[in-house]
Amino acid sequence: MSTSETPSASARPPRKPRVAVVFGGRSSEHGISVLTAGAVLRAIDREKYDVLPIGITADGRWALTTDAPDRMAITDRELPNVAELARSDTGGVVMSVDPASREVVHSEPGSVPTVLGEVDVVFPVLHGPYGEDGTLQGLLELSGVPYVGSGVLASAVGMDKEYMKRVFASYGLPVGPFTVIRPREWDRDQAGARKKVVDFAGEHGWPVFVKPARAGSSMGISKVDDLTGLDDAIEEARRHDPKIIVESLLRGREIECGVLEFGDGPQASVPAEIPPVTSHDFYDFEAKYIDSAAGIVPAPLTEEQTAEVRRLAVLAFEAASCEGLVRADFFLLDNGRFVLNEINTMPGFTPISMYPRMWQETGVGYPELVDRLLQAALHRSTGLR
Repeated sequence: MSTSETPSASARPPRKPRVAVVFGGRSSEHGISVLTAGAVLRAIDREKYDVLPIGITADGRWALTTDAPDRMAITDRELPNVAELARSDTGGVVMSVDPASREVVHSEPGSVPTVLGEVDVVFPVLHGPYGEDGTLQGLLELSGVPYVGSGVLASAVGMDKEYMKRVFASYGLPVGPFTVIRPREWDRDQAGARKKVVDFAGEHGWPVFVKPARAGSSMGISKVDDLTGLDDAIEEARRHDPKIIVESLLRGREIECGVLEFGDGPQASVPAEIPPVTSHDFYDFEAKYIDSAAGIVPAPLTEEQTAEVRRLAVLAFEAASCEGLVRADFFLLDNGRFVLNEINTMPGFTPISMYPRMWQETGVGYPELVDRLLQAALHRSTGLR
C-alpha cells in the first residue's frame, strides 16, 4: 500500500471510551456489590463503550473477572462473590497512580505482566467501607481517572452515619436523636458505654436501633426492646464496624427519594415508600435483598409532601457536597414532619432497587441512567473542583 493509501490517524474512527466497572470489595456488602455490577454491566451500551470488569475479592485482591452478568445473581438465596468470577486464583490487576498514564496492568506469578490498556472512566459499584467511603475515590483521584459518583469527602461523610447527621444538622436539616459508642469507649469501659445507651433510651424511649456506624444494606442492625438484648446487638454491630451508632425509634412512614446530577444541577426523582414488612421486624437485609420487599413508586403523598421531600433530598445532596447520584432516606412522622435518616452515595443499583425504580417512574430508564452517570463522570475533572 502506498503512503497515499494509508489511512491517516484523523480518518480512523474514534476510540470508544473505556469503562472499568469495579465491584466486590472487602466490606460485608460484597455480594450486594456483585449484584449491582451485574446489572450495570448488562445495561452499558457496548456500541458506545468498551467495558473492563474488575472485581475486588473479599480479601482485597483486584482480579480480572469474566464479563458475565448472568452469573452475578442470587442463587438459592446465596449472594454471588468475586472469587467465583475471577479468571484466576492468583492474578492481580493494578491501576497506575501516575496521572499521566491510565493504563491497567494484569499480572500472574511467574508471567510477564499484560497491559490491558487505558481506562477513561471508572464506575465503582462498591458498597460499604473500602470502596463507597472515599478510599477508592482517593486512589482514583491520585490516578487522575474520572469516576462515577461523589468525591472523597462526600463519600466519607455519606458512609459515616455520625458525621453525616452532624453535617446535616449544621445545615438545619431535620435529623433524629442518636448517640455514638466509639471503639475506645467500648474497649475501655463497657459498663460506661452501656450506661450511655441506657441513658439515651431513658430520654428517648425504647426500642432503639443499634447499627454499625459505617455500613449499609441494613447489615448488622438490631432493634433492641430493652436492656437484655443490648450486648448482643452491640456485638452484632461491631462485627461490621467497631464504631456503632444508636438511634431512637421514629414512628412514621419510610420514604425514599433519588437525586441525580444533571447539567444544570441536581434534581430529585419522584419519591417511593417502603411499606411495613410484616414478615420482618424492620426493613432489614433479608427483607431488602432476599425476600424482595416491594416499595411503592411513586409514594402515596400529597403534592405538598412530595415537593417537600424532593426539596430536602436535593438540600442533603448539596450539604454533603455530593456528585452524580444519591438516595436520601426519610421518615414521615405522624405529625407530618419529614426527618432525614441517611443518604447513600452509591445506593443499591439493580433494576429492582429503589433508586433506579424511582428514576424509571420519573422518566429516566435504567440504561439511560447508567449512561447519564458515565457521561457526567467523563466530563468531570479529578482533583479540586
